[in-house]
Amino acid sequence: MRRTYGIAGVLLSAMLALTACGGGGSTGGNPLDTTSAAPSGSASGAGGKAIVGSFDFDESVLLASIYAQALEAKGVQVEEKPRIGSREVVYDQVKSGGLTIVPEYNGNLLAFVDIKDTSVTTDEVNAALKQKLPAELEVLDSSPAEDKDSLSVTKDTQAKHSLNTIEDLAKVSKDMVLGAPPEFKKRWESRFKEVYGLEFKEWKPTGPTTADALKDGSIQVGNVFTTDPKMTTNDLVPLEDTKNIFAAQNVTPLLHKASADDTIRTTLNGISAKLTTDSLLQMMQKISVNKDEPATVAKEWLTGNGLA
Repeated sequence: MRRTYGIAGVLLSAMLALTACGGGGSTGGNPLDTTSAAPSGSASGAGGKAIVGSFDFDESVLLASIYAQALEAKGVQVEEKPRIGSREVVYDQVKSGGLTIVPEYNGNLLAFVDIKDTSVTTDEVNAALKQKLPAELEVLDSSPAEDKDSLSVTKDTQAKHSLNTIEDLAKVSKDMVLGAPPEFKKRWESRFKEVYGLEFKEWKPTGPTTADALKDGSIQVGNVFTTDPKMTTNDLVPLEDTKNIFAAQNVTPLLHKASADDTIRTTLNGISAKLTTDSLLQMMQKISVNKDEPATVAKEWLTGNGLA
């Protein structure tokens, strides 16, 4: 289950029921047993609570826990419903009021709402969302934190070929093997050639082993998500996407408008103001590498940032 994608890539996310970005997890039970909407103007979801949901991957669970614990610290009664599933299910639950809040990725959310929209930057994506979301929903401030596609290389490959941007790959890509999920070639081959002039020697379906394939040298370029802990442990470098082929994927709260009040909005915007890609990467390392619980990691980050 993961987060994806840029303008061309996001177009398939709605059809594939991808949530955004991260590892999988078991669902277990029925997390959607509360579906009634809250009264207009109340600071809570169904049953007098702010119901915070998440997609079925670790990063989403972490972000939802950050939201939930911060709200609790402000005196809001909170119920968490983790690992619900795909965007189709989660989106409908927020729209109906069965969920009050879910951490979203703005680019993927826009692709789900309007598969033909071509917005790329954070400002463009958010402006489009505010126009196209139904009246029941709203997005709050986006954080600087992004979990998005990248073309990454090892530090050794970067140094050997003086690679800093995706555009730099054009001079060497014909001699390189690109590793990515199986569907990546179909989505991106023509787009990379059109925008950056890239043609690769081979496209290898590496999926979740992409970061390790970069490290062992079986591929030279890989599609790795920017908050994957192996970015750090495998000494990988994401090449700068100077032409914005990958759309913005900022972490952005999605709310059921009638179920939120100023306390909820202010608290979540305060989180967004301090959440960075680097801090998200560090937290995901604790979860994926150290096997820390998402709630524990969330609490540490909130305390360290004066938010709980």
